[in-house]
Amino acid sequence: MSGLSTELVRAGLTAGGRASAAAGTGRALATGLGKAVGTALLMLAILTVVWVVSVALVDNTFVAKGPAELYEFLFADDDAAQTRAEIVTALGVTLGDAAIGFMAGMLAATVAAALIVLSRPVETAVMPVALILRAVPLIALTPIIRLLFSDELVRVAVVSGIVVLFPALVNIVQGLRSVSAQMSDVVHVYGGGPVALLVKVAFPSALPALFASVRISVPGAITGALLAEWLITGQGIGSMVVNAVGQSENNLVWACVLVVTLASLALYLVAQIVESFVLARYGRA
Repeated sequence: MSGLSTELVRAGLTAGGRASAAAGTGRALATGLGKAVGTALLMLAILTVVWVVSVALVDNTFVAKGPAELYEFLFADDDAAQTRAEIVTALGVTLGDAAIGFMAGMLAATVAAALIVLSRPVETAVMPVALILRAVPLIALTPIIRLLFSDELVRVAVVSGIVVLFPALVNIVQGLRSVSAQMSDVVHVYGGGPVALLVKVAFPSALPALFASVRISVPGAITGALLAEWLITGQGIGSMVVNAVGQSENNLVWACVLVVTLASLALYLVAQIVESFVLARYGRA
């Protein structure tokens, strides 16, 4: 009976621990969601104030369009539905291009950061190249990228990925190197090598830095996608904005900029919510 009682107590403790962990995860997720909503409202308020003040300072109704003009253009005009459909279609193309660049840049940054942490010579070779790619304007690199790669998808991945690469690489390297000496000693005592330390300790410890890189890289990937669409593909929001500027369709230009800004903000907030959930699951909230 005593053995059975012990097992029941252990089972109760295990269930209680799981329930407590689940409750903690739920609280962390709710907190993260609340912060994301608060951040969204604050950023929208700031964006609206800056927008209205800028339009008032420019004082040129032909060039500068305020919220009221854009609302009429997107919802009240006779062809507003068609305009919205065209913008949404172009936005889908841009988000697809941004996703390609984001995944390419984050993957390259993560692999390069792991190699840098494992080998100092790799750092000596990789970091100057990453710094050069960051320092040289993309508008100057794009013709070279077009010559080097024939596939349009690869071109988009390279152009958009370059924007993501350097800030993500720096953040992830710093996160991977944040492992304490005590944790390193524990891994070494149990016979683990540098790879085991990297996989089992460094990457979990670098999760905050990794998600910070994600939040930084999401708007950067969209910027790279817009540039690629302007200079390479001729599709998406990037191409639509350039064509609208050339035809003096200023309402369309402002509408495209507004839609891209809101999409970037929404994706940033999604990344923030996912970060709160994952860090809570790993006990780092």
